Amino acid sequence: MLALRLVRGGRPLTLLRRLLVAGATAVVGFLLLAALSHALAHPQQSGGSMFRLLWCVVPLAAAVQFAASVARTEPGSRSRSALDAAGVGPARIPMLAALSTALSCLLGSAVALLVYLHLRGQLATLPFDGAAVNLLAADRPLPVPAMLVLLSVLPLFAAGAAALATRPYALLAASGAWSGGTVGGGAGGARGESDVHAASRRLDRAGGEPDAMSFRALSGALPATATLPWGTALIAAGLALETYASRSPKPLSLSGVLSSSAPGVMGGWLLAAFGLVLAGPGLTQVCGQLLAAGRPGAVRLLSGRGLQQEAGRIGRPLGVLCAVAAGGLAAAELYSRAPEEGARALTPLTVLGAAMVVFCVTASALTAAAGSRAARAPAREALTRLGAPRRLLRGTAALRVVVLLVVLGSLTWAVGELAVLPLTS
Repeated sequence: MLALRLVRGGRPLTLLRRLLVAGATAVVGFLLLAALSHALAHPQQSGGSMFRLLWCVVPLAAAVQFAASVARTEPGSRSRSALDAAGVGPARIPMLAALSTALSCLLGSAVALLVYLHLRGQLATLPFDGAAVNLLAADRPLPVPAMLVLLSVLPLFAAGAAALATRPYALLAASGAWSGGTVGGGAGGARGESDVHAASRRLDRAGGEPDAMSFRALSGALPATATLPWGTALIAAGLALETYASRSPKPLSLSGVLSSSAPGVMGGWLLAAFGLVLAGPGLTQVCGQLLAAGRPGAVRLLSGRGLQQEAGRIGRPLGVLCAVAAGGLAAAELYSRAPEEGARALTPLTVLGAAMVVFCVTASALTAAAGSRAARAPAREALTRLGAPRRLLRGTAALRVVVLLVVLGSLTWAVGELAVLPLTS
């Protein structure tokens, strides 16, 4: 009941995010039901039907990651004063996040079922002059248990991911951007306040002009880069696997890669994409370390320390975005080399799934960026009180974006080109 009240009583932006989660769930549920329809219409092609079902794992994973990002930015997971007053401790926050996420996903699954039945003509007359009859096997009876299982997969996984993302340890590891270690209150809060007062005294002695030492006192602990070597190794292993599996007399086309005829090539792509996801936080922190190296000024210092502290929050969504972008670059290169053969792979369901993946990873990155901005609000106010001009804060934000675009964009382009090179040579 409390989870339902939290869902109904959210702010407009919070409700919009939950509706977006429900919409993503509806698209994934429709793709799963379409794979079931293919199995019903072609019982003799069990391998092809299984491959279509496995392809649904990619948009399903993107939707689960988006749901976890939305759950991490929920007001209840970031500010627990009202929940503490209601007797809800930190241990029950993951349960509430899981229940609210499951409610949003169940709404999306219900919408997917209604749209699916409507296109099959089981709710009213056939829409679009029966164009979806063959695609959705409208002449075959539906197995209700299989439908319920497929529609419940995403809500269950999304609820579990939301619970893991809102654990107290996970929230503590992903927070603290420019907070001076104030997360958790107590001694940390006292240390953060003492740092601000010490920086203020240095600012006063300097005549009111911000200096690097004043801003250095506002920085806190740095996230670890333990996953960077593993991510690099997986990228190299994925590219090597793809190179080994792509040895054939003639170059592979996009339809050949997306079909079940080249499982090694697709496995190499997925392995390299997973490596990019693992390397995202480490690369974000390395960008911050490079910015803050040497004797930086105020802009470089704030940008570098900010990126290092935000690596745990925005690094993973940025890694997922880079993985999808690298795959998109490789697919576009293959399509441009053989448009006629590539057109056979671009069915309406394939385009729908690809658009869903792009939407989910982009929305996850924007949601993480919004959460990071909200976490930096107290530090921005403190810097403003210390006399930092607005153009300095805008300059630090612009520098962070430019550095991330250059470093991650270059890596994405390199991985995409290396992924397509063995297939076209």
